[in-house]
Amino acid sequence: LLAAQVEVALSAGDLVGAGAATEELEAISRAFPTAMLAATVDTARGSLLIAQAHPEAAVERLRRACTAWLELRLPYEAAHARVLCAHAARAVGDEEAERAELRAALGAFERLGAARDVATVEALLEGPGDLPGGLTAREAQVLRLVATGKSNRAIAGELVISEHTVARHLQNIFAKLNISSRSAATAYAFEHDLV
Repeated sequence: LLAAQVEVALSAGDLVGAGAATEELEAISRAFPTAMLAATVDTARGSLLIAQAHPEAAVERLRRACTAWLELRLPYEAAHARVLCAHAARAVGDEEAERAELRAALGAFERLGAARDVATVEALLEGPGDLPGGLTAREAQVLRLVATGKSNRAIAGELVISEHTVARHLQNIFAKLNISSRSAATAYAFEHDLV
């Protein structure tokens, strides 16, 4: 519960509470050293370092956490660490690293079917006013591939997502653009220089 306490405290702006919970986690990890506790500590400490305006130190801890979560075969936790790492990268001005971490997290969340996390990361990836029709970055990717004539299966393979997720993106695209066919979607993509 200490890891959750860190998240809640940080959400409430309680750096003292988050720090105390992180220190308690670290003490437990020293007493009972396991890979999972170490990854949990690195994630918590990285989150706290971001909130304390020490993003350079946070990046190192969060990358280590991500590696540990992947070695433990816990992809959701690894993706969560990637999102935090993206926040730290943004704080140090490394936009390329931020976007790379977010794209990796997005792919993992999509494979896991974590719809809320997918929406959150898509919102972080899309720049304000960058895409026409209110499309998210992922929807624009799907639309580009539709415009090249790819099937749902081929799109799923290229983006490393399920065909179901591709179909959901297409439904959203059709609704946002007020269109009802792949040919209309292709025309829209060409008219708005998305291909």
